[in-house]
Amino acid sequence: MENIFIIDYIALGALVGFMAGLLGVGGGGIMVPVFAMLFVMQGFAKDEVMHLALGTSMATIIFTSFSSMRAHYKKSNIEVAMAVKIAVGVLAGTFAATFLASYLEGVYLALFFSAFMSFVAYKMFQKTHYYHNDKPHGKIGNILSGAFIGGISALVSIGGGSLSVPYLMHQNFDIKRAIGTSAAIGFPIAISGTLGYLVNGCDHTDWSHFVVGYVYMPAVVLVAISSAFTAPLGVKYATKLPVDKLKKIFGMLAVALSLKMLFSVIG
Repeated sequence: MENIFIIDYIALGALVGFMAGLLGVGGGGIMVPVFAMLFVMQGFAKDEVMHLALGTSMATIIFTSFSSMRAHYKKSNIEVAMAVKIAVGVLAGTFAATFLASYLEGVYLALFFSAFMSFVAYKMFQKTHYYHNDKPHGKIGNILSGAFIGGISALVSIGGGSLSVPYLMHQNFDIKRAIGTSAAIGFPIAISGTLGYLVNGCDHTDWSHFVVGYVYMPAVVLVAISSAFTAPLGVKYATKLPVDKLKKIFGMLAVALSLKMLFSVIG
């Protein structure tokens, strides 16, 4: 791998680690399109680029979400009981969705990803009002909601923050505990999703290029190492920076990157 790509992966890791700690997201909205573009530049087959980008992003989120989760746990921002309930559904929903992703062509995955990130950006620009919910979900409702969050997260390879944070706030969580608990939910999403992409991509393993299943190992290592240093920094500044404005910037960046990725995959 050329040195320029090493620098790219390290810089990407620093960015997504910081965003994971700051906004409670695993950075998949940025990682997937950047991975896809870098993989095209590195000469990977275009019909495998999207699957490889999704699997590599999911494997990387294991480390970014764990680092963010640990930082939030130290600050007592995680509602452990709720995280466990949702994780039950998340593990099943995420793993099952990777089988669907493996059967879809890369262009359809790219289209779905771009549409999803456009929706996320749209929601970020809306002024959301949360009211007290007199009838929050019980155990079964949380498990089913976790399965849905996990399934969508697997198809777009995100840590689920854009789905789990609003859901938790609808369950009467304040924003700090919603973000912290979302970070904890992102870890089982990443574990289950990575396992699914490894299993479904086993026929595409290429040891000579360090590809295992649908995971490009050098990218995972470089992004994981650099993100580990910046995720706690994001948590530190979560209460000091204008998070609402940063979310809008994040949304616009994610949409721009996903559209660029879509054209790269189609082209």
